[in-house]
Amino acid sequence: MNKRDFLKDAILFFPAAATLQALAQQAKGAAEPASTPDGYDATKHWYGMGIDVDKCIGCNRCVEACKVENDVPEEPFFFRTWIERYQIHANGETTVECISTRAAPPEQAEPEDPTVVRTFFVPKLCNQCAHPPCVQVCPVGATFQTQDGVVLVDAERCIGCRYCIQACPYGARYLNPKTRTADKCTFCYHRITEGLLPACVEVCPTEARIFGDLKGRADRLVRFHRVNPISVLKPDLNTEPKVLYAKLDGEVR
Repeated sequence: MNKRDFLKDAILFFPAAATLQALAQQAKGAAEPASTPDGYDATKHWYGMGIDVDKCIGCNRCVEACKVENDVPEEPFFFRTWIERYQIHANGETTVECISTRAAPPEQAEPEDPTVVRTFFVPKLCNQCAHPPCVQVCPVGATFQTQDGVVLVDAERCIGCRYCIQACPYGARYLNPKTRTADKCTFCYHRITEGLLPACVEVCPTEARIFGDLKGRADRLVRFHRVNPISVLKPDLNTEPKVLYAKLDGEVR
């Protein structure tokens, strides 16, 4: 039995608090981010992303770019970022559809619904919380937060127990069917530490996504935060998400 199987069995069959605490202590501090370029100082950054809801056209280019860049499984229900379409009806009801999983080709126009008074699109992804519940519940330290605020998963340590998937209030995690480990958005950490933009931001044709450093006074994301009415998802949970939405409708959760 290898170390990963041993730890997984220990958690599943001996879920006592003392056992979990001992395993967490053993793993504490062991997880490290992927190698970063020489001269990169994580302590000088605090990364976040802004999303201008009014600019999103639901083209799904961000979703496709993410899949290619990060080798996300091709199956339709695995993604690190996705787009939801909200439709507000005349009677006050709201319908929500994840258009990133639709099988119908985009060129097939849908008939207009006369009861719909407003339609808008909302990109979603890991919220890169300042206080991530997924980190708190991981018993082996596989899910961890870097000094620059990005939550990552060490696939070498992950035992696939799914605790972090259940703990995420945003539904942003999944179990990779290839590796059998937890997976999620990383803000394209391998790109941003090289000074590049995340793939989803780079391909957005309307610049609905804005990536930046919340520690930088002249940063575009800081200005985005200053000049727009900003909302976050599930603010009552006090996770302090670093994905910031401008002009977000109150129906969005």
